[in-house]
This record gives sequence, structure tokens and C-alpha cells, in this order.
Amino acid sequence: MTGGPVPLAEVTRSGLTECVHYGHVVVADPDGRILHAVGDPHVRTYMRSAAKPIQAMAVVRSGAADAFALTDPELAVICSSHYGEPFHVRAVQGILSKIGLSFADLRCGRATSLNPAYALRLARQGINPAPQFNDCSGKHAGMLAACVHNGYSLDDYLDPGHPLQRENRRNMAAVGGLPEEEIGLGVDGCSAPVFALPLAAMARAYARLAVPATLPPELGATVPRIWRAMTAHPEMIAGTGGFCTELMRHTAGKLLGKLGAEGIYCIAVRPQGVAIALKIADGHSRAIPPVALRALEELAVLKPPERAGLAHFVAPQNVNDVGRVVGEIRPSFRLP
Repeated sequence: MTGGPVPLAEVTRSGLTECVHYGHVVVADPDGRILHAVGDPHVRTYMRSAAKPIQAMAVVRSGAADAFALTDPELAVICSSHYGEPFHVRAVQGILSKIGLSFADLRCGRATSLNPAYALRLARQGINPAPQFNDCSGKHAGMLAACVHNGYSLDDYLDPGHPLQRENRRNMAAVGGLPEEEIGLGVDGCSAPVFALPLAAMARAYARLAVPATLPPELGATVPRIWRAMTAHPEMIAGTGGFCTELMRHTAGKLLGKLGAEGIYCIAVRPQGVAIALKIADGHSRAIPPVALRALEELAVLKPPERAGLAHFVAPQNVNDVGRVVGEIRPSFRLP
């Protein structure tokens, strides 16, 4: 099915549907075949932070990960949209120390935690926004590691014409199965180049992460290490209680899930060798967990213990200001 966005999730309050989140969901295989779709699988949008595992390929492929003895938690934080918790900050600092740089060399901008509760805690402690708390600081540390290893300039590492950014775009094209010129470029929230491509190409890219033998050998060789790092250390990918973290924690290495800003989510499903990509049209991330889990249920991916561990994401509670449950956020679609 193609067309405009369709209802994916509804928010209820006291028995009444108060809000509907529209969007698109597509399931594809490594060859780019669309297996299931609701909405428009060809809608073109920015991949945002869901591209981070693919951007991390340059760090591994260049030899930087080996040269600087990056640990799996450090490689995981390179792929993350982290909450800026102490263990995230230590991992970012560890990468920078190994390459002879500091937080001051990050060009991602000053920020506080993505997690509102932790951001409030930092504010109460008088801790100001800083680059290390930026959810993209790990990605930037990884980019700097590749630059140092390759002898590239550092001050302009975010320029789209920089050798590292050109490599990232080439890698995105190769993994997504598109000509490089069809990968649009924008400016991400952290000022790095961000990729625009059809949602179906995002799904294909993640399906090829699930089946790395379908990638060019030099890129496919990077996937086992990236997959292991992310799934063995899911706490690094989001943080305490985060959906990415809990999804991978409860599925023991068979799924790789990654959030992108403005309602993007991608999941590589290793057992079936397919992937899901979704876009919430209004960009609201609260709809992502129930929509993602409905798609996984439709594909019969989750086992009973996995479903039990993720149950609170299936239809998250709508809670008012005094902690009273007044409704829920529930999925409202089925895959054809």
C-alpha cells in the first residue's frame, strides 16, 4: 500500500481517543524487496540518528577502532543517542583520551540529557549543558578517532566535503542500495551531515546489517563488531529505561534497534534477515515503542519472555501530573 501517512497509534484519555499519530511502516529484505508496508514506504525523510551504526563503519573499517583499542562499550557509545549518564560520559572521555583529545574538541554543541528526569537531576545539581551530555557526543568522538587515525583535519570534520563525511555518505549509499547522488544531505541537530533517503532504503540498510554477507565485503566485515557492541552493551545506546536499551536487552542479540529524531526508528531482525523502518509523521517519539512492537508482533519475532520484558512499552500509560493513569498510547494498525 502506498499513499499518505496512516493512523499508527492513538492516545486515549478517560476512555476517549484524544490524539492520533499518523505515519509509515515498512518491512524490507536485504535485496530491497518490500515485504509489508502501511502508509508510503517510499516517503523520503532524514534518517537522523538511526544512521549511527552505519556511520560507525568508517571507524572500524579505517582501523581506528583497533589502533586505539576501543572497547565494545566505547564502540557502542559511538552508535548511540545516549542519555549522558556517568557511564556514557566515561565512555566518550575514554575514546577522546585514547586519541589525545578532550570534550572541547567535540563540535556537537552543548546539551543536557535526552532523559527529562536525568536532565532535571543535572540541573538541580547545578551542572550546565555541555558537549559530553549531548546524545551525539559518542558519534563525534568516533568521527574524531577516525580522523586522527587517517591523518585528516579536525577543525572541519563536520563539513560535508571532509574526507570522512564523504566516506560516510558512500557507505550509506552502499548499505542502503542507492546511488550516492540519491543520498540527500542536511544538517543534523549535532551539526553533522544527515542523510535523506526513502524509508524503504532505511529498512533495506538495516536488513543488510542483519545479513552482512549481502554487503560489500569491506563493509560487511565491520558489522559483527558493531552488532556485538550494541547488543552486548545496550545500556550505552540510550540509557536507563530507554526503549533502544530495553529492546536489545530483552532480545539477547537477535535485534538491533536504533532511534532517530523526529519519529524515526529502525530495527534489524537477525533471525528472519529482514528489517523494519518507521516514521511517525508528527515526529513525536512517544508513539515509537508501541508502533515498533506491533510491527515485531505482526512478524512473530518476539518470544513470550521477550514480550513479557517489553510489556510496558506495548501500550505505554498516559499519566497525568499527579501520577494518575488516565489512558494509554496504543497501536492502531496491522501489517498487510
